[in-house]
Amino acid sequence: MSVSNNFDMAVFARRKRVNKIGLALSMLAMAIGMASLIWILSILFIKGFSAINLNMFTASTPAPGTEGGGLANAIVGSLLLVGSCTFISTPVGVLAGLYLSEYGDRSKVASLTRFVTDIMLSAPSIVIGLFVYALYVAKVQHFSGWAGTVALALIAIPVVVRTTENMLRLVPGSLREAAYALGTPKWKVAFMVTLRAAQSGIMTGILLALARVSGETAPLLFTALSNQFFSTDMNKPMANLPVVIFQFAMSPYDNWVSLAWGGSLLITFAVLGLNILARVVFREKVQG
Repeated sequence: MSVSNNFDMAVFARRKRVNKIGLALSMLAMAIGMASLIWILSILFIKGFSAINLNMFTASTPAPGTEGGGLANAIVGSLLLVGSCTFISTPVGVLAGLYLSEYGDRSKVASLTRFVTDIMLSAPSIVIGLFVYALYVAKVQHFSGWAGTVALALIAIPVVVRTTENMLRLVPGSLREAAYALGTPKWKVAFMVTLRAAQSGIMTGILLALARVSGETAPLLFTALSNQFFSTDMNKPMANLPVVIFQFAMSPYDNWVSLAWGGSLLITFAVLGLNILARVVFREKVQG
């Protein structure tokens, strides 16, 4: 009996040592990640805040070698591109995720859809940009905001599809069974019960997709390109923050580099603000 107790104590002590080592490594990894994040954000805030002024929101991008100017055309262009992308990707992604979760358990179409979704999730954004360029831009012979919208939508849709499917699968089956017991048809259960129960998680997925496309540069270089002047015509080249930041950050002009830091801070604040707003709104709805 004493030998058995000694053996159990030795195993317990070894497990405690392994647990402490695992916790220490986890804390070290977290500390490294947090330190890197704080370092990046601190540099972004210091350099970005110094570039933010009223002209940034009211003036268009300056010509090479000139002083002043702003990012008004790029801000409006990004809002139009991301807004149009959200308008397209949200219904397509949510409906596709709803189909995969509620109707596609044994369907070959659903299996093919999941396979294509996984491929698009891992596809580099520059490949999607080249794809849209070959199929759309090269055919119409000009860059445009619509081409940029299509490229961003192709990036956002897989994220929304996968998140929607996963969130809907987390809804308890008892909710569906209770609705079926009342004689509710399946389509109404899917839309009025399951979808509503998972709306907070689905909105999080939409915001994740929005956060990803907000900073995409490569696909817009091949589709929307840029525009030095203010324009809201989606059928023409359109300025946008990611491309302007890319161009200005690599320029030899101090004014352009300063505007690039300011644009980077704007994108960071925009994504952070959307996430906080959505979490607060939906948490209040759930608590209510």
